[in-house]
Amino acid sequence: MKVGVNRWTLPGEWDLEKCFRTCHQVGFDSIEINFDESGYLNPKMSDAEAADIRKLADKVGIEISSVSSAVYWGSPFTHNDPGVRQKAIDLAEHQIRLTRAMGLDAVLIVPGLVNPETQYDTVYQRASEAMKKIAPVAERHAVTIGVENVWNRFLLSPLEMARFIDEIGSPKVMAYFDVGNVLAFGYPQHWIRILGSRIVRVHVKDFRTNVGTGAGFVNLIQGDVAWGAVSQALREIGYNGYITAEVEGYRGHHELGLRHIADCLKALFPSRP
Repeated sequence: MKVGVNRWTLPGEWDLEKCFRTCHQVGFDSIEINFDESGYLNPKMSDAEAADIRKLADKVGIEISSVSSAVYWGSPFTHNDPGVRQKAIDLAEHQIRLTRAMGLDAVLIVPGLVNPETQYDTVYQRASEAMKKIAPVAERHAVTIGVENVWNRFLLSPLEMARFIDEIGSPKVMAYFDVGNVLAFGYPQHWIRILGSRIVRVHVKDFRTNVGTGAGFVNLIQGDVAWGAVSQALREIGYNGYITAEVEGYRGHHELGLRHIADCLKALFPSRP
């Protein structure tokens, strides 16, 4: 397993080169970058511009593990407005295209949102239809869609997530499993064993169950995740991919904080021959 961090954890004012160099210097194997409607990776970019990002990472000596995105919170695949649903599909196609242009093979996608306006079964149906529409795009570009378990009131059990993925029926639609996101209502080691080979990438953060709200998310080894059980479950299913910290990070002494996160990851997920 290779350890990395999401770009969101680093200070927003840092440019990509500083992000890449700092992550390499403090000991990360990889960094996950983020697709947005504007910014350093956006739908208007050409393939050549995206390829330049990969070249910069290669020059620095750090891997890019995958491409995450928060755009599907504002433009969900399951929105009641068909125009918004189409926008989500268009954004996903650009995210996949740019990911392939960088020579990468995985994207993170939030599949839908349950809210007072959109009922759970409707969200399930629309999310499934959307994934079936973009799956051929992912297959054509040799990029795997990682459907993430997030606090979206949807896919609330590992059995349901496994069923959802299996019903899509594409080898390029899998799970992007977030360890900390399930601790409020489950046990990550159970999810890992049930999802098994469906897991394409892993996010890690910690969570304090006595808080129970979004304020309970904390940096690694500061919460209640049973890290030994998580590491063991990942090894049991044969996972040997990227482990990416998606945490708030440290508000000051940024390089020192990033080094602490890298050291934690290496201690929690030690390399073995």
